[in-house]
Amino acid sequence: MKNGSIILVEDDTDDQELLVNVFESLGVPNEIQIFENGHEALLFLKQTPSQPFLIICDVNMPIMNGLELRRQINSNQLLRRKSIPFIFLSTSGEANAVIEAYELDVQGFFVKERYFEGIQYQIKQIVEYWKHCKHPNSEKQ
Repeated sequence: MKNGSIILVEDDTDDQELLVNVFESLGVPNEIQIFENGHEALLFLKQTPSQPFLIICDVNMPIMNGLELRRQINSNQLLRRKSIPFIFLSTSGEANAVIEAYELDVQGFFVKERYFEGIQYQIKQIVEYWKHCKHPNSEKQ
C-alpha cells in the first residue's frame, strides 16, 4: 500500500532526526515509524494489521541487527506475504554485509551519503521507485 507507513529501523538518534527531516523536505506524506533495533521493528510488524509502504533499515544495531531482522521477516509466512519492500541504508558498505543482504532477498542496499543533499537524493530515488513499482501488495488498501 503506497499510503502505508515507512518503517525506519535506525539506532542512531542523529540519523533518525536527519532522515525524518529528509522525508519532510521531500514532502513525503507517509507516516514515519521509528524503531531503534530489529527486535522492536519485528514485534511491531508481527502485531500490526496495517500494510507498511517500505522498510528502511540500518545494518549494525544492538539487540537485533538489520540482517537478522530481514532473516526473521523471511522466516515468517505472514510477513513474507506482505511483500514490504526492504531497503538497507547504512554507513557501512562492507562486502560481506552486501552479499548477505542480497542472499536474504533485500530490494536495495545503499551506503548513506555524508551530506543532507546526498541522503535527500537517495531517499527521493527510493521513495519514487517504490511509489511506481508494482509488487504483490502495492495496490492493497
